[in-house]
Order: sequence, then C-alpha cells, then structure tokens
Amino acid sequence: MPHDDHDTIDGDVYVSPRHLARSTAVSDPGLDPLRDLGWDLHHDHLGNAYLTAPDGKVRLGYLPEGDDDGLWRINAYKDAFGPPAWGVCFNDSAPTEFVTAFTTALAEAYRQGPDRYLARPLAGSTDRDPFQAVDPLINRGWCFDRPDLRTFAITAPDGLATLEYTTGDLDPAIELETRDARWHLWAGTSSARPYWYATASTDTPAALLRAVTEAVADPAPLPRWRDDTSSYVKDHAQTSPIHPPSPPTPTPLDVRRAAASRRPAALPAASVPRWSTTSRHALPGQRR
Repeated sequence: MPHDDHDTIDGDVYVSPRHLARSTAVSDPGLDPLRDLGWDLHHDHLGNAYLTAPDGKVRLGYLPEGDDDGLWRINAYKDAFGPPAWGVCFNDSAPTEFVTAFTTALAEAYRQGPDRYLARPLAGSTDRDPFQAVDPLINRGWCFDRPDLRTFAITAPDGLATLEYTTGDLDPAIELETRDARWHLWAGTSSARPYWYATASTDTPAALLRAVTEAVADPAPLPRWRDDTSSYVKDHAQTSPIHPPSPPTPTPLDVRRAAASRRPAALPAASVPRWSTTSRHALPGQRR
C-alpha cells in the first residue's frame, strides 16, 4: 500500500493494477521535472504548452488542442535545427504517472549531458541494451508473445496491457508521426482500440524507456477519484477506498502531558488567623 500522506493524495480510491488507470488530466506533474531545470515554457494561442531545453536540443509539447490524440510529444535532437534523433508520444488517456516517470528520467539524463539523453540503444551494452526496457515487466510476471513475424510482445498477467517491439527497418518520419513506432505500449484487449497508448522511436535511450516500464510494473495502486470514471478503466480495474491514516501512537511524554492537562489545579490555602502562646490577647475563657 502506498505510503503517501493522506492529505496529499489526489483521490478517494486506489486503482489496481495501475495500467488500468488513465490520465488525471493534470499536466503539472509531467512538466515539473523539466521546468525545475529552468527550461523555457510558452503557450500558443490555443492553449498548448511547449517546453524547450536551453540548448534547444530537447523539446516537449503538451498538446490538448493538437491535431490528434497525441497529448504529450517529446523529441530530442543532435542538432537543434535538424530532424529529431528520437521521439516519444503519450496519448491523452495515458496515466499521468507514466509520463512523469519519463520526464523525471529525461531531466536526470539532460543534467548528465547529450551522451545520456542521446544514447542510442545498443544490444549487449551494460547500460544501453534495449532489453532494459523489458526487464521490469518480466520481473512482474509479464509473458512473451509473438503476434507476427516482425513483432515481439510482452503482455501483463491479466492480458490487459502489452509492450510491443517491432523488428526490421522503420521509416523515422513515420515513427515520429504515427503509432507505427519501434516501441508501442498500450492497455486494453486490442491495439486498435486501446484504453491508452504510448510510442517510442528506434533511437530512444533504453534508460528512459525503462523508467516508464518500471512505473507500469510497479505493484502499488494509483489514486483516482471514484466519480471520475474517465480516469480509470471502470469495467476492469479494481478499486479500494483510501482511508484516512490512523492517529499516531502516543509517546510516554504525550501521555504525561495529557494527564497534566486534565489534573485540577490545586486550591489556594485558606487564610486562617494563627494564635501563638506569645500573643498579647488571649481567647475568651483562656487565662492570661
């Protein structure tokens, strides 16, 4: 169960498995890792947002008013004025947490320089092997499949999410502009009508792809609002209520303080005249 503080959880139910969640329709979590690096943010007249790295070699578009359902489009460039070296797309239903996992990893790669954020996958390499992207899913029981001669697939245990890898030569422009990319991650029973999808082109760094598949494979559920049925797959997802946390167990010091606060204040001593044997005046009936 997640360890988030209840006051910070944006939802009233947990959704599992997390690949059956959908977008929260809040862009800030996905944008913030790159905004925190000081990247330039601007908007067009339609309300689309664009983030650009200081050197112009990585660009993100958040496109709610775009030409298709590609809500998040992230491209990296060897030359700021040349074609993209790689491109990633998350559609408008993709869980925001998966986008955030990618942009967080991208921010870290950008800090380390172009050797990291432009690192092409390389089979057999210790840190660039494309198998890195598959490994987190295998470790969570996802199963290999071969839907056709050109495609390797690995599918979630419930059969409702799949990562596909297409072999052979692909047209770079088609990879960037359509869903016919090297990597295709989607949820549902049919790739033609997915609950959500994400794509990545051939040269997308394996470490960035792994950040996404680690987020997908994480067994922790995701918070959503029960009434917002567009934010999860209602017919298949399991939901459980988010309960407020139990009050913390009081410490011995807390117990003593509580007891002290309940103890009645001592009454002041009554003012009573006291007579001594040396008094000049005796009580009535008393011999002097």
